[in-house]
Amino acid sequence: MTDRPSSSSVAPHDLFAHAPDRVSIYEVSPRDGLQNEQNVVPLAQKRQLVEALVAAGVKRLEITSFVSPKWVPQLADAEELAREMRPPEGVTFSALCPNAKGLERALATGLSEIAVFMSASETHNQKNINKSIDRTLSVFSEIVPPAIEAGLRVRGYVSCVWGCPYEGPVSAERSVEITKKLLSLGCYQVSLGDTIGVGTPKQTRDIVLRCLDAMRVDQFALHLHDTRGTALANILVGLELGVRDFDASVGGLGGCPYAPGAAGNVATEDLVYMLHGMGIETGIDLDKLIEAGNVAERVLGRPLPGKVHKAGAFRRRPS
Repeated sequence: MTDRPSSSSVAPHDLFAHAPDRVSIYEVSPRDGLQNEQNVVPLAQKRQLVEALVAAGVKRLEITSFVSPKWVPQLADAEELAREMRPPEGVTFSALCPNAKGLERALATGLSEIAVFMSASETHNQKNINKSIDRTLSVFSEIVPPAIEAGLRVRGYVSCVWGCPYEGPVSAERSVEITKKLLSLGCYQVSLGDTIGVGTPKQTRDIVLRCLDAMRVDQFALHLHDTRGTALANILVGLELGVRDFDASVGGLGGCPYAPGAAGNVATEDLVYMLHGMGIETGIDLDKLIEAGNVAERVLGRPLPGKVHKAGAFRRRPS
């Protein structure tokens, strides 16, 4: 189903020969980034963060989640935020919807896109959403088609693709099969998550090649946490194989309440800096993105871990 090279056919001088000229970045800091914060961020400050990201040129943002406020108090203002924030032309705002009630809430706000999420690990899926993998897919069959019929686009997430904090290694074949099922339900794209940041480049190459054998490259994205400092290395492998959709979080915000030890997503500034240095377009202004990271830092009142967030964009200093 793909003309991408096998892992043994890419000679050193061909490195990045198949990298795309342009990459789409899906910003998750307003949801994935904030959900792990203990102190509730006021609605007005969430708006400031979203507005700063849009001003930087980010076109795809996940702004909240319609989960029960009992489970994630940080996102109790989901309806209010989604109603108040209207994306400019060419910008898409999305929100997670775990069930039919979440879809009902999303439809009432006028959002044009939602996302559904599950895990490739049975144990993590049970701890995260209190359902088996099979039951979760059954629930999604009652969410995704009605959402599409209502005019929404639906994106999927599969967590723990690279490894699970409870089960250890996770079968790549299982992750691919779950992804194919989500696509068959109608998801336009599925984001594959290294939720605890254990992935290495060789493992990433294997996962991406298996996906490319089963689906189009635009049907999946990579969502890589930087817990062990390997996110950008894994992204380079994806780029080499032609992947052009990546999730990121400004300043490196993020984590998972049900994945002990997980650090934040790859920092959007770090990803944009690397891509621009490789001549790959993103449509994002790095200086304005760094300012958006500063907004996030002020909102949270603590330093953020992103490397470019700390160091700034590279400029020659006057002698």
